[in-house]
Amino acid sequence: MEVTLIIKSIAGLVVILGVLVFLLFIPSKNKKKKATVVEKKTPEKAPKEKLKTDFASLLSVIKNKKTSTDKLKEALDLVIKYHGVVHKKLGLRPHPDFDGYMDILFTICRHPNTNKSIIVGFDSALEKLNPEYKKEINDAIAKGLNSRGI
Repeated sequence: MEVTLIIKSIAGLVVILGVLVFLLFIPSKNKKKKATVVEKKTPEKAPKEKLKTDFASLLSVIKNKKTSTDKLKEALDLVIKYHGVVHKKLGLRPHPDFDGYMDILFTICRHPNTNKSIIVGFDSALEKLNPEYKKEINDAIAKGLNSRGI
């Protein structure tokens, strides 16, 4: 009788162990499916990351030499959209805020991921919004292109 009790106890423990192992692997398959769905959605949202629209953060994106062409164009579009109008001239002198725009013009002329359409597009949009600064904008573009050493 003792042997049959031991055999029945071992059989019961094996059945319980089998059920527990089965329950252990069932939720992990669901987690893997959910994890792959989340992983697939995450890379799609990452490129659509919004840039901050304040002038300083846009300037830092433009000055970063590793910024891609698309992100550079997006940052320049945001500069035109939110900060395109420069204060009026102070007599014959440009407003001190124009120095930031000159910095942008120099930087995009020397940026490794820029192209002519980005430079010309930003130049024309800035001139359109600020016609009184046309000469200064053209001078800044010329100095920036000449500093490339091409």
